[in-house]
Amino acid sequence: MIAPARIAAYNILCAVSSGRSDVATAVAASRPSLRDSRDRALAAEIALGVQRWRGKLDYLIAHYGKRPIDRLDPEVLEILRLGAYQLLHLTRVPAAAVVHDGVNLTRRAGKPRAAGLVNAVLRAVSRNRRALPLPARPRDPSDREPALDYLSIALSHPRWLVERWYDRLGPERTEEWLVFNNRPAPLTLRANRPRQTRDRLLDDLTANGISARPGHYAPDALIVDDGQALHTHGSSERGFVIQDEASQLVTLLAGPHPGPLVLDACASPGGKATALAATLEGQEWVVACDVRRRRIELLHRTLVSTGASNVRIIQGNLEVGLPFTDRFSCVLVDAPCSGLGILRRDPDIRWRRQPHDLIALADAQRRMLGHAADCVTRGGRLVYATCSSEPEENEDVVDQFLRDSPRFVALDARHAHPALPAETVDPHGHMRTTPDQHGLEAFFGAVFQRTG
Repeated sequence: MIAPARIAAYNILCAVSSGRSDVATAVAASRPSLRDSRDRALAAEIALGVQRWRGKLDYLIAHYGKRPIDRLDPEVLEILRLGAYQLLHLTRVPAAAVVHDGVNLTRRAGKPRAAGLVNAVLRAVSRNRRALPLPARPRDPSDREPALDYLSIALSHPRWLVERWYDRLGPERTEEWLVFNNRPAPLTLRANRPRQTRDRLLDDLTANGISARPGHYAPDALIVDDGQALHTHGSSERGFVIQDEASQLVTLLAGPHPGPLVLDACASPGGKATALAATLEGQEWVVACDVRRRRIELLHRTLVSTGASNVRIIQGNLEVGLPFTDRFSCVLVDAPCSGLGILRRDPDIRWRRQPHDLIALADAQRRMLGHAADCVTRGGRLVYATCSSEPEENEDVVDQFLRDSPRFVALDARHAHPALPAETVDPHGHMRTTPDQHGLEAFFGAVFQRTG
């Protein structure tokens, strides 16, 4: 009998590789079929781990299989990735059980003729796991081609992205980013003000046997050391929101008093909208907007669960313009982007993105920022943010906006909010977090003010 977690992991991987789903959605969809919480955790660990280490796994599969991976049936390739990942990274699982399940999965997938190949490749990986034929780290990191081989294969990132970072950041910083991206991301919470302060939330978690600690930069952030314990703890009161620490910093750019009327123009899943709502008083409001119906439904669930009663939802497409006049005191554009800054959290993004995506995304981001500017009242603030590491989506969009929008001036993020740490602001006055400098995902934020 094949372990249920491995069957679930295989189904997740097939859904991702076929383009039917991203890994986070596929993992969530698999949970109802797994009764045991340990199986749910293992299936997610395998699926996410395979996506993190796919480059290395594919290199080894091609080496031991003696053929390019594009000559393998997609189902067989996913079975080999799944098995190789377990053999190399989940060594508490007996190797014989991994190989046995791999062969049986191959037959179950209707590929019995490939069972011998799966058996041979997985056994070869198991025998050689202490001396794998991977590119070695070069003694001289400035030796470009050997360095790129090592970084892209042994540290499992697409070569085009490694080349970009190597040329822009240098070999040492690039390696730090890749190592960071290959670590599992911690579970990070934001205390749901005004229902809960961070200190009271920490006391509550500790009293329930959940180990947590304050974040380093965001004033309401808590890092949980045991996510499974949090899951079993009754969280229906929603004294917290699950939100990355770098993401929490973005809403600080709106200022301590962004009201009376705030627009979150790309609001789903709702973390930033609820954070903005918590800063408002009396009759002040947040209008939360998103384009797709499913994202509107997700946004609605977040608002209900957090009790954010001063938020109103609309469906609209910022890329083509919103049905508003210039009446908002603050507008936030958390723009859809490449996601290349959150590869630790969403490891499958690295394999889905291509260089040409940056051009199309930046074009859309410029249009969105221009339409958002039309909604800002005189003297109001406009915030632009991405979870991208790439200048095409960040500085280039900001510079073009300032050239095209004489009514707006750039504000130094150091002066945006007293709680925003100075070390998260770069020399150009933009909020920027990076793996090597802050131990956080690569987020970017810029602030503008309408003067005319």
